[in-house]
Amino acid sequence: MAKKTIQLPLGKTAARAGAMSFKLSDYIDKKALPKPPKQFGHEGLVPASWGMLGNDRYGDCVWAGAAHETMMWNAEAGRKVAFTDAGVLSDYSAVTGFNPRKPSTDNGTDMQVAASYRRKTGIVDAGGKRHPVAAYLAIEPGNINEHMTAVYLFGAVGIGISFPASAMDQFNAGKPWDVVSRTSIEGCHYIPLVARREQLDVVTWGRLQAMTPRFFQKYNDESVAYVSLEALTKNKSPEGFDAAQLQADLAALGK
Repeated sequence: MAKKTIQLPLGKTAARAGAMSFKLSDYIDKKALPKPPKQFGHEGLVPASWGMLGNDRYGDCVWAGAAHETMMWNAEAGRKVAFTDAGVLSDYSAVTGFNPRKPSTDNGTDMQVAASYRRKTGIVDAGGKRHPVAAYLAIEPGNINEHMTAVYLFGAVGIGISFPASAMDQFNAGKPWDVVSRTSIEGCHYIPLVARREQLDVVTWGRLQAMTPRFFQKYNDESVAYVSLEALTKNKSPEGFDAAQLQADLAALGK
């Protein structure tokens, strides 16, 4: 008997072109940066089970992904940060009006709106502490080189994809996401990109998932690089990323 496919929730709303004002390409000197190695990532610092954080029941993938990214950044700095389903869903509710008792409110999250909340308020961990990001920048969709540079610099990048039905089958079968002909789009999904190994490694539904570069290029519809001070030293990356200047620009934009 064939194994039944488990349908898991998604939860990212449709991409909006130009929604984010700042672009990663404006803040990095590609000539001055080291070329990312063929394989890299610190995904092994986080336990094998990253936690579903509500995304097995609700469309809170943007918030589960935010928690997974924060876990990664702190693990790189030698700290352990934990999140609960209730805490992650509370941020989903605060931004979108989601109410678990009202299924009609489970409509997903806009990545730009979530990024703004993460900068101004921050997501809440299991101990009640909030983890804001210092800034965020848009990455050109489908641009593998730019994405690899961002992951190499910052440890994790949030990517959005148009999610094909074939990808759910591949996930359930433990296979990498790859392009399959004649498959329908089920909605949009948010996943942290955390490593480059034989394929590209992302975190989704509580575990690592590989995807091929051609899958990424076909379905990536928006991406964002976050500047987390929890992962930086003296407000600047070892490669010279000027987080202080970026924060000043964002403050000016807010005025």
